[in-house]
Amino acid sequence: MDPLFQVHMLNESGKEKAGALALAFDSCLATVKTLIGDEPSRELSLVKTHMELASFYSKKAMATKRENQQ
Repeated sequence: MDPLFQVHMLNESGKEKAGALALAFDSCLATVKTLIGDEPSRELSLVKTHMELASFYSKKAMATKRENQQ
């Protein structure tokens, strides 16, 4: 199977790193909302969408490393 489509089962270290990444993105979004406000807007929606995408790819990058897999 092409590595692009493989499932990566995380070990405990990988799960901890995934959680830490999620917290980092959550904290960043909270800071952004503090600075610009959290009223609904197209711009805030784009910020959230792009942060979600960045979060996904950061977790994928972490999950593809052998030391984070079962």
